[in-house]
Amino acid sequence: MGELRAADLIAIREQLGRDPTTPFSVVVRCQGGHPLVIRNRPIDLDGNPFPTLFWLTCPDAHRAVARLESVGRIRELNERCDDDPVFAAEVERAHRDHARERARYLPAAEAFGGVGGTRTGVKCLHAHYANHLAGGDDPIGAIVAAEIEPPHGPTPPGRVAAVDQGTNSIRLLILEADGTELARDMVITRLGDGVDRTGRMDLGSLDRTLDMLGIYVRRARALGVQRIRIAATSAVRDASNRAAYENGVEAVAGVVPEIVNGIREAELSFRGAVAGLEAPAPFCVLDIGGGSTEFALGTAGPDHAVSLQMGSVRLTERHLRSDPPAPEEMRAMLEEIRASLGEVDVHVPVSEAETVIAVAGTATTMRAISLDLEVHDPDLIHHGPLALAEAEAVFRALARMTLAERTAIPVMAPGRAEVIVAGAAVLVEVMRRWGIEQVIVSEHDILDGHAAELLSSR
Repeated sequence: MGELRAADLIAIREQLGRDPTTPFSVVVRCQGGHPLVIRNRPIDLDGNPFPTLFWLTCPDAHRAVARLESVGRIRELNERCDDDPVFAAEVERAHRDHARERARYLPAAEAFGGVGGTRTGVKCLHAHYANHLAGGDDPIGAIVAAEIEPPHGPTPPGRVAAVDQGTNSIRLLILEADGTELARDMVITRLGDGVDRTGRMDLGSLDRTLDMLGIYVRRARALGVQRIRIAATSAVRDASNRAAYENGVEAVAGVVPEIVNGIREAELSFRGAVAGLEAPAPFCVLDIGGGSTEFALGTAGPDHAVSLQMGSVRLTERHLRSDPPAPEEMRAMLEEIRASLGEVDVHVPVSEAETVIAVAGTATTMRAISLDLEVHDPDLIHHGPLALAEAEAVFRALARMTLAERTAIPVMAPGRAEVIVAGAAVLVEVMRRWGIEQVIVSEHDILDGHAAELLSSR
């Protein structure tokens, strides 16, 4: 279901007055950074269907919605559904969309119903409002928002949203003007499926990605964001049909996307990764993506950078076809990685780095596995070390597993298990080539670089 910070678990216990009965992640926060909406796993700890995907947890917001329910708004809205076929159809569409969103995390859960576990009409205003804040196109949630907001007082100006469109995933970060995090989310949509082989984005992958982008944009607008940056990297810049992505983004978001070249990608990853890091400089930032891998070296900013046409999705599609990967497939992949890394020294003197920082999902997942975490807790992963011996052990274990076994790892994000063997191979080979005994793993990367640049440009 995504990340879960220990501090958020404590906050939810205080908000609910009890322990939660299903795993969750925070998708929207209030002005002070405390949880506002959580996303629940579709089944509870006993394996039973859990009817509420998005749950409004903030006590102030909960009370504001409860006041609407106490004066009969549920009855009035159900009567409107009975009397207005167009409105009723919009509500039923919201239920269907919500059921499909629940199925993203468990395919069988689409049968559990829509908002609040129902398929028609209005059952719970809290659930509809939570769905609206999370980015659902929910007419009931929008009505509630218009009647109760803002529950904490006027929305502060200057909120920004950044969307990083990668080869494997699409990610969102929403910040207050002072840098307080209001939302951080990631969904693997595999936009880059087949781009290395065909030179084109698959239209099904593009549709999945644009659907998720629409959710992110609605979430940002629900939080009062005025400035949104959408930036795409390897898969889009390499695709001959990138205009389809650009046109789709403009239609969904009303924003012209930035297609980031490899050097700018490295520079933005550097900016995101080194912010707040207390470690010896110069820094070398390693960003292992789905379609490309970037190196950037510098102190206050990057003085050297390079982008390689080598990433976890690209390498997986080229080499890994057996389950688990066959030895000859692994050998061929490692040979390509080593040959590609030979280009780096021409552009980036990696050996001059005092601190090497590894960013993005491969590195953070490998550290989480090494720590034997049951949930992906960024507070335990961020700015922590991953030794070469630990990275090698995780890599060996992943390479021996079947896809089903990798998928079952608690901290494995849905969709990452297919490509993490290749990503882990890149990280291990980088550490071996330059004799790097440990890297610092950072949860902050190009997405944070985009958001910081947005805030500094106001």
